[in-house]
Amino acid sequence: MKSEVTKEKQVSPSKIMQVGLGFWSSKILLSAVNMGVFTLLAKEELSGQNIMKQLNLHERGLYDFLDTLVSLNFLERKGLKESSIYSNTEETDMFLDKNKASYIGGMLELANNRLYSYWNTLEDGLKTGIPQNELKNGGTTIFEDVHSDPQKLKEFLQAMEGLQRFNFIALSKKFDFNNYKTHCDVGGSLGQLALQIALDHNHMKCITFDLPQLESVAKNNILSTGLGDRVSVYSGDFFKDEFPKADVITMGNVLHNWGLEDKKTLIKKAFAALPKRGALIVIENIIDDDRRTNSFGLMMSLQMLIETSSGYDFTAADFTVWAKQIGFSEISKIPLTGSTSAIIAIK
Repeated sequence: MKSEVTKEKQVSPSKIMQVGLGFWSSKILLSAVNMGVFTLLAKEELSGQNIMKQLNLHERGLYDFLDTLVSLNFLERKGLKESSIYSNTEETDMFLDKNKASYIGGMLELANNRLYSYWNTLEDGLKTGIPQNELKNGGTTIFEDVHSDPQKLKEFLQAMEGLQRFNFIALSKKFDFNNYKTHCDVGGSLGQLALQIALDHNHMKCITFDLPQLESVAKNNILSTGLGDRVSVYSGDFFKDEFPKADVITMGNVLHNWGLEDKKTLIKKAFAALPKRGALIVIENIIDDDRRTNSFGLMMSLQMLIETSSGYDFTAADFTVWAKQIGFSEISKIPLTGSTSAIIAIK
């Protein structure tokens, strides 16, 4: 009996409750980002009453909301309630101020405005295997949807850019580009990865390759950096058109959008576009081979269930099988930031 009592005292439901009610803290942070709390406080520290006025909030819940952000270490505070003065933490000032290049809140805005409601029907997706977004009711794919609306497209591109920026910086610094001269980023969007590689490696000439709808915005982005002599924009559909030839081909968060046959098709096209000893670099939230530790990668795969007809995330072991079937000889992995890694396949 005594050992059973001791065992009970060692077991706690706190983690269960923390995860089960995790949407409370998530929605508070998402709402703060969406309303611009951190961008406002990046200009100056403010009283609760000033925040209320500038963001058009109601007094009821004001201090509970702001002080929850304090308790979660997203805000700092001097004073209490009516005498309180709020300011950003070092992290929120750097990463959640919309006016800074280091802003990553685009993905959080997308989560608040789009993903939050779709995850409410995850159970339906698990039971039916069908997407829980617009496709569920006969609508278009996420890509068709965002490309049909300039505002949605802008929000989506900013989210992806913020999500990947620090992974692109890490890859550019960690991968040895010395033996290569040319690079092509397939699905390159605004051209951020191509620009980062060109910025860090003066000998590299880079291409960003994506749909024609993105050509003008990518060109404008590149021109603003002064790297237009070494970074070019190619337009096309990566399923219908051949990839531009390059020594290094990258794909960032591309493969997980598609089912197995489409994944293999894209890997084959990369293989065909590379020279001997050329490198394919795939940047994804690579799930650990034992599928136990990379929770974010596993949840991202569930996000693909919600948003796509057949997409899913994968392990390095999965990718190694596909790449070797296609003809790649050497496979390695480089950790980037957080849950993201780069898998390198050498032709």
